Amino acid sequence: MALAEPLLNALPAPVMAEAVSAARTMLLVIDIQVDFAAPHGAMGRFGLDLASTNAAIGRIATLIEAARAASVTVGFARVVTRPETDSRALRLLYERTGRDPASAAICRFGTEGADYWVLEPQPGDLEIAKPLYSCFTGTELGAILAERGIDTLVLTGMTTECCVDSTARDAFHRDLNVFVVADACAAYDDEEHVAALRALAGNCAVLVDSDTVMAGWRHR
Repeated sequence: MALAEPLLNALPAPVMAEAVSAARTMLLVIDIQVDFAAPHGAMGRFGLDLASTNAAIGRIATLIEAARAASVTVGFARVVTRPETDSRALRLLYERTGRDPASAAICRFGTEGADYWVLEPQPGDLEIAKPLYSCFTGTELGAILAERGIDTLVLTGMTTECCVDSTARDAFHRDLNVFVVADACAAYDDEEHVAALRALAGNCAVLVDSDTVMAGWRHR
């Protein structure tokens, strides 16, 4: 399902260049992992449609290349779970809504499911391992951004309605500027993807497409 054009902000390159300048910005790639994005991972085995994921990964790869060329910090976040740190609330949520709590045990530490898929960090990139949805909860991301003087996040990855959404809202509550790259995020359901983007656009994030972001980074 295509995102309605009025929600996308086609900011002019000079404006975008200032908003996502290298000194103040991080491109954050969220949860492109085997269990979430690979055909043989957990979601693939569950039979979920990975077509949108594959399309987003291609655009993220292009954004990463553009960010590095512009000396923008690139961050990779991934879920890494352990039995001893599993969320009690998540287990109860699954039980109370008729889902098997064991199905939440994905991206386990030391298993292939937690590995990056297709896209991998390079030396100098930031890596964040998180126990649940938000890239801020249970991590040092907030402190790292403050130390580096970064006040703007350009968010990509998956899923739009879960980890991207949670990270965007937490970032906004930390007084950070949030850009969500609509065509470089993905969900397993197109309607959920669009609904999440609409909610973010109405409350805490500027929605852009990848071309707008890259035009800003190319602008001199």
